[in-house]
Amino acid sequence: YMLGEVQYGGRVTDDYDKRLLITFTKVWFGEHMFADGFIFYKGYKIPQCKSIEQFREAIDVLPLVDTPEVFGLHPNADIMYQTNVAKEVLDTISSIQPKDSSGRAGETRECVVNRIAMDMLEKLPADYIPHEVKARLQKMGALSSMNIFLRQELDRMQKVISVVRSTLQDLQLAIEGTIIMSEGLRNALDSMYDARVPDTWKKVSWESSTLGFWFTELLERNAQFNKWIFTARPNVFWMTGFFNPQGFLTAMRQEVTRAHKGWALDSVILQNGVTKMSRDEVTQPPPEGVYVHGLYLDGAGWDRKGCRLMEPSPKVLSVPLPVVHLYAINSADYVRDTKLYTCPVYKKPRRTDLTYITSLGLHVPANPPHASNPEYWILRGVALLCDIK
Repeated sequence: YMLGEVQYGGRVTDDYDKRLLITFTKVWFGEHMFADGFIFYKGYKIPQCKSIEQFREAIDVLPLVDTPEVFGLHPNADIMYQTNVAKEVLDTISSIQPKDSSGRAGETRECVVNRIAMDMLEKLPADYIPHEVKARLQKMGALSSMNIFLRQELDRMQKVISVVRSTLQDLQLAIEGTIIMSEGLRNALDSMYDARVPDTWKKVSWESSTLGFWFTELLERNAQFNKWIFTARPNVFWMTGFFNPQGFLTAMRQEVTRAHKGWALDSVILQNGVTKMSRDEVTQPPPEGVYVHGLYLDGAGWDRKGCRLMEPSPKVLSVPLPVVHLYAINSADYVRDTKLYTCPVYKKPRRTDLTYITSLGLHVPANPPHASNPEYWILRGVALLCDIK
């Protein structure tokens, strides 16, 4: 308690970081430490020394590089670390390249960016016409919690489309010399040439590793919204495609609450069940709640037959999770299952309070025995990601 909650835990602000710290202290600190055969990991034991020289010799014997297994992680974690380091180095090299050099095949930077801008403008979705959207919402039920959420998402989507169209059109005019190349347009030109997302777009939208991934996501997000507002409510939702996934879950809880007389939103708890279906196999919505797809399991594999966690395959860093059924129950009927692993869900690979959405309960395997304890998967750092790019 003193180590996990007071001395070190008091400095930790993230709940899941604190959970990991407490798990470390629970697994590593206890009476079992004083047993003769105790080791933290192969080659990591508590030295039995009486002099400084003996301590120095024990330290010299320790490996120079700690493997991920020492901390309870899977060897795949080292691949991710090395990939991130290499990407950071390459991004730094790219950022300090001369800005005035000609592009591929003798093209100037301006010609390359102008061609990219023309291609993006052709593919950019049309603006949402306010009176058409309002009429559709009225027909669908404007006061429905899910439709209120849809209206808010459409407003933000329209803002992104407007900013992108305005930037691309101004950039073309600036390249032609019709208007002055402002600092913002220069940033957009440099970013697009380096396949990065311009800062002005990033402020009103979402993070992405490359411009290509970002623009593809824009088209996919818009396709989901367009289908929802002008065709019908989707049978399965792509949660990654929402600006505010927490708002989506709150709207779903509110919808379930209104369907049950005497329930209050404050007393309704989110629950989940992982199905065996893929996105294409879903033909109708669930009786209550929603189906969501597009979640990726990071740090573990998934047993589709048993619907439970399993060890990941070597060199496979993430696996797609089947369709998840999200629903809500009254807290009076809730009984916590201690055998479930409480898995945090994040929008992006960077796990912070800003990207955290919610948590889902996942079943753990019965064998081997050590893997049947949720603490094993806490040390593994298992999480669900909406986006792995």
